[in-house]
Amino acid sequence: MGPYGGREFLGFAQMPIYEYECGHCGHQFEYLLLSSSPAAECPGCGTTDLQQMISLSAVSSDTSRHANLTSAHKKAAAVRQGKKHDEHKGLHEHFHDRRTS
Repeated sequence: MGPYGGREFLGFAQMPIYEYECGHCGHQFEYLLLSSSPAAECPGCGTTDLQQMISLSAVSSDTSRHANLTSAHKKAAAVRQGKKHDEHKGLHEHFHDRRTS
């Protein structure tokens, strides 16, 4: 166990965050469960009639980080190119209007 009650994996503490759905009011929420934590209860109605849900896990690798960064760079470049195009178009329209006036 790590210093905060979570397990350690590759030197990093993993925080045990669980997702629950209240059996009374249907409220869904996350709860950080440490060894010193009281039993989870619904923040909506206060009951402990809870169903633990299956959570999706997040996986990250150098390859996925690189792919995400490349995608973000491409999107940012497209936005910059669109702004340049709009500015260029605006200049053409502006000077075209001046010649015909």
